[in-house]
Amino acid sequence: MSKRYGRHDSPAVRHLDLAVRRGELVALVGPSGCGKSTILRMVNRLVEPTGGRVVVDGRDTARTDAVALRRGIGYVIQAGGLMPHRTVRQNIATVPKLLGWDPALTRRRGDELLELVGLDPWAHGDRYPAQLSGGQQQRVGVARALAADPPVLLMDEPFGAVDPVVRDRLQGEFRRIQRELRKTVLFVTHDLDEAVRIADRVAVFSTGGVLEQIADPATLLSAPASEFVVDFVGSDRGLRRLAVTPIRAEDLERPLVLAPGDGAAYAATALELDGRPWAVVLDGSGRLLGWVPRGALLAARGNRAARVGDHVREFGTRIGAHEDLRSAFSALLAQELRFLPVLAGEEFLGVLTPDVVHTALRRGLPPA
Repeated sequence: MSKRYGRHDSPAVRHLDLAVRRGELVALVGPSGCGKSTILRMVNRLVEPTGGRVVVDGRDTARTDAVALRRGIGYVIQAGGLMPHRTVRQNIATVPKLLGWDPALTRRRGDELLELVGLDPWAHGDRYPAQLSGGQQQRVGVARALAADPPVLLMDEPFGAVDPVVRDRLQGEFRRIQRELRKTVLFVTHDLDEAVRIADRVAVFSTGGVLEQIADPATLLSAPASEFVVDFVGSDRGLRRLAVTPIRAEDLERPLVLAPGDGAAYAATALELDGRPWAVVLDGSGRLLGWVPRGALLAARGNRAARVGDHVREFGTRIGAHEDLRSAFSALLAQELRFLPVLAGEEFLGVLTPDVVHTALRRGLPPA
């Protein structure tokens, strides 16, 4: 599809061919004026394409009543776009009311959605938008877009008007909601970090709505398709890859494992052979108790009664295997130890070190 506003103007969107899979979240990124919002608005016919066509769930939108089309597509804009004279519940009920839903069903649906986006319906349902924080207004905006359970959701810079701390929280909350509902989402953002954090695929546009590359976040950051994409993702794309690289058990270091009942002399000798200045300590059921330094075991070597359990030190921080490398590396840097235990539930998988992070990031790079 294409969009040109004036006969002699340069196209706002030039010959775009983009398919979004059912249940997929695609983020649209690019410099200002590259047509991201125009593309979004052509989907729900707030902007009519100049050429080509838009197909939603197998139907050509040009042959669908525009009002009916919009009622079946959720739409979230920056700052929520709430009606100030209507309560939270009334805002959420906008589309269900237009569709003629039963009032009791509409209220139940609104309360369910408030809980889904992390707001107490009894505390917030009867408030007006002016009585909410910016982050709360954005949550209500998402709830309103989901009210009639639309299969498609359009989001235009939805978290752009809130501070970074609230934005981070909203992104995490939306990721949780998307994992649960699996809506088909087009998400416009100017923030590449936001795009790679929440999207299944990221579409990068240059001026004129030219699609330069569409790929999953890891591929986009490790193998940019053009010089434009290289410049857009930035020279620090290696750091950005931390947020899209999962922790893999096979990458973790497996240090020497000791039991609390092992003798200090035996443990000190084992550590000398291992070459590390520390070991981890697990109990009989494999539960992580902590770690023990080689120096403490060497000092206790002459005492036959000394046991590893006498010298165990607790880990201040543990990380779950479900975390990404950015979260894990941040936790590692926040402590004095150069290693961090990784657990899957109660199961100890290994330790994260700076070398592990380097290995994991290098694995996804194309051959030199």
